[in-house]
Amino acid sequence: MNYENLNIIKENKTTIITITRPTALNALNAKTISELNEALEEAGNDGNCRAIIITGDGEKSFVAGADIKEFTNLNSTEAEELAKTGQNAVFNKIENMKKPVIAAVNGFALGGGLELAMACHIRYASENAKLGLPEVTLGLIPGYGGTQRLPKLVGKGLANELIFSAKMISAQRAKEIGLVNDVFTLEELLPKSKELATTIAKNSPMAISKAIAAVNLYDTDKGFEKEISSFGELFEMDDKKEGVAAFIEKRKPEF
Repeated sequence: MNYENLNIIKENKTTIITITRPTALNALNAKTISELNEALEEAGNDGNCRAIIITGDGEKSFVAGADIKEFTNLNSTEAEELAKTGQNAVFNKIENMKKPVIAAVNGFALGGGLELAMACHIRYASENAKLGLPEVTLGLIPGYGGTQRLPKLVGKGLANELIFSAKMISAQRAKEIGLVNDVFTLEELLPKSKELATTIAKNSPMAISKAIAAVNLYDTDKGFEKEISSFGELFEMDDKKEGVAAFIEKRKPEF
């Protein structure tokens, strides 16, 4: 499918989704949200895709936030619907994908851009990345899951500090507080993300999908229950049989 604001590349069982609105610092407008929804659906249904990378076009910005121009004439009902639609179409969809999604954060990841990265299962950042949630400077709060995902990643106190102050932090600081997994030069960022995706793609896709579902419940009373039931279910599946057989036969599994 051809997209107006996205570029899709498929290689080594990885789908790379690049947001291409560089003149707007890759800000998320309604069109981009809609296209991301479609691209994620396509990748999710692609049997040859084992991992997904999301990044931004250019060297300056991953996603600099939502497209504020679209907020101008919204009333409260319309704004609530905008947040609900975006969360269901993209942010929650990413978090609950059965395939791992890696954010390759190049440059600014602000507002909706940071929320997009936080929805991903793994975050790598470039050294020039700047991350923050500046919504309170507009008289708003994060509307795409920021108030919920940030505390889970960095703790309530740090989340409050970042949200209330609206300050940007460096990639290195983001790594220190657990907001990103690792930091690379801009030139290394995408190759390192691809390398991780390729490593993941060698493993059991069924086991990974079960692991995603279990990890997503880690902070609820159903997490252990999900882990136990998923562990049992996998014993009836071909991936487990192949993995155990390969281990016994001292060969690499073919999932």
